[in-house]
Amino acid sequence: MSALLDSFATAFDALAARDAAGLRDSRQAALDAALRDGIPHARMQPWNSPPLRSLERRVFKAADPSPAPFDAALLADIPAPRIVFVNGRFDAAHTDTHGLPDGVTLQALSQVLAAGEPREANFLARKYERADEIFARINAALADEGVVLRVQSDVRVTSPVHLVFIGTASEGDRAWHLRHLVELRDGAELTLVEHHLGHGAHSHLGNALTHVHLGQGAVLRHARVQDEALGASLFGRTDAVMSRDADYRRLDLELGAGLSRHELNVALHGQGAKLHANGVLLAHGKRHLDTRLGIDHVGRDTACELTWRGLGAGRSKAAFHGGILIREGADGTAAELSNKNLLLSEGAEIDTQPVLEIHADEVQAAHGATVGQLDQ
Repeated sequence: MSALLDSFATAFDALAARDAAGLRDSRQAALDAALRDGIPHARMQPWNSPPLRSLERRVFKAADPSPAPFDAALLADIPAPRIVFVNGRFDAAHTDTHGLPDGVTLQALSQVLAAGEPREANFLARKYERADEIFARINAALADEGVVLRVQSDVRVTSPVHLVFIGTASEGDRAWHLRHLVELRDGAELTLVEHHLGHGAHSHLGNALTHVHLGQGAVLRHARVQDEALGASLFGRTDAVMSRDADYRRLDLELGAGLSRHELNVALHGQGAKLHANGVLLAHGKRHLDTRLGIDHVGRDTACELTWRGLGAGRSKAAFHGGILIREGADGTAAELSNKNLLLSEGAEIDTQPVLEIHADEVQAAHGATVGQLDQ
């Protein structure tokens, strides 16, 4: 077993919330699956880009039980309502939920687990069957903190809700595993901003998994800004499910971290569901940034518009995989993917892989990708 997985197994044995909300068996099964299949190797297609060989030799301690100190000026431009986490721990002192209307619940996952109600935490019991879902499995085993945000039917939240995740220096390298649920019921509307920030030099590992559930006619505007410290390693995954006529508008800015990978998986189940997802990858120095899109058109008359741009400088590497699947019966689908990338140095590398798979009739679908350099 690798040193990385061994440190995760040690953290599992000491996990205070291991049995909370009836999750003991599902957590144990997730850990067993991760230890059995191990870290993916470079020949495994979804993991042929990130440099995991050096990572699997590292050892991370579990997150400290309380949030680490940081300069509060970092929050000066992030207004309420906001919920703050530092090194994977809920920071009640800097959290401010004033301004949330009736019909909106914003909690830390630790609060949900402490209540011990299995129904409120059942999203944590999801199973991950594929061997390449290593960090999702580790998250399922170890996640004891995160955000639970629910918006009731027809509630429109006028002020953006801010989720703030700060990595800061502490004794030793730490790893934390966050699990988030964002649920908008029928007709709800919300603007959500994720901030992933670095405060000082550190080499921690963050592993986050987000579930997004959009009810009929729900509208979610979602911005994610990843600007972590140069030494940080971040693994993020977003799984979204959209109902009839739901509208998901998203922007991802990948600006920081030494090693960063984000998977965006969106299933458009309901007829007329629409996804607009844009993103920017900025790689410089020796950073490695990796983005994978998996868009699944299931319902009729669904639409996605995906626009991603990449910049590479120094000796950095960026990788982009844009996958669109149009299932049988998803007639009337409109899908468009554009990925254009610019190399600013001879040592930089950007790899792009657009994939379009169509099993339905009467669809409009197109994809394009380019990698180039500035004309001298």
